[in-house]
Amino acid sequence: MAMVLKTDLPLSLSYTGKVRETYDLDGKLLLIATDRISAFDVVLPCGIPDKGLVLNQISAFWFKKTEHIMPNHLISEINDMKALSKFMPGGTILPEYVVGRSMVVHKAERVPVEAIVRGYLSGSAWVEYKTSGTISGMRQIEGLRESQELPRPLFTPTTKADSGHDLPITKSELEDLIGKQVARDVEEKSLAIYEYARDYARNHGIIVADTKFEFGFINGELAIIDELLTPDSSRFWDIDIYTVGQSQPSFDKQPIRDWLADSGWNKEPPAPTLPQDVIDTTTLRYTQVFNRLTGLELKK
Repeated sequence: MAMVLKTDLPLSLSYTGKVRETYDLDGKLLLIATDRISAFDVVLPCGIPDKGLVLNQISAFWFKKTEHIMPNHLISEINDMKALSKFMPGGTILPEYVVGRSMVVHKAERVPVEAIVRGYLSGSAWVEYKTSGTISGMRQIEGLRESQELPRPLFTPTTKADSGHDLPITKSELEDLIGKQVARDVEEKSLAIYEYARDYARNHGIIVADTKFEFGFINGELAIIDELLTPDSSRFWDIDIYTVGQSQPSFDKQPIRDWLADSGWNKEPPAPTLPQDVIDTTTLRYTQVFNRLTGLELKK
């Protein structure tokens, strides 16, 4: 199947993100995951085959797995054209490429934060800890090592920026932004979903080092929206090669980040085109973690 880098549907386009395109659908939304890839906040000119399929289908998997913890926006996966036809206004016909990479979801009033949970010391948290002994401004015990599991998962929210970088915020700032009760609910549900997914993934040979969630209100009820526990929103490690005290290879776009960092690119648009071996390696990482976590065959 050919890559999908852009959609052009006979529907009203509501929003275009770095990866997803959202269409209005008679009071609902059609959320489509393309094969676009971004790095350092820049969308690359080439895509990653099957990436959109993985993102869409792994999100749907986790939405169903965690609905006992928290409601979510999923109405229907689009696994065939028949599943889509009942949502189409006036008999509108869409191209076959939407199958497997799209879902119909409820509209939601987005909560303007990224709800990040960290179970292991990695990435920007490791950089901060080495410098100041803190994670997201919170003092931690001494002697932690890179990639070590934290004594308990940490909730470290950030702003949700439409462009540029998200910025860390304190729990007090979070309460000021969205209200005390909503902030409490977002933290509680974020930790509960992370802990459930962490334990599930461990039984499938995967460490969920950290992840981020997005929330919104659907008919006045707080729910998980956007994507859930994907390789784009989470740091997944192979438990069989996990070693404390060093950086871990992740089931994500790390090969792309590494190649771009070595390429001399200044991290400003336009980004360079990736070599084929980097594209192939990244595709393999996305599909491997999907297969191991879900036990399902990727629908194409």
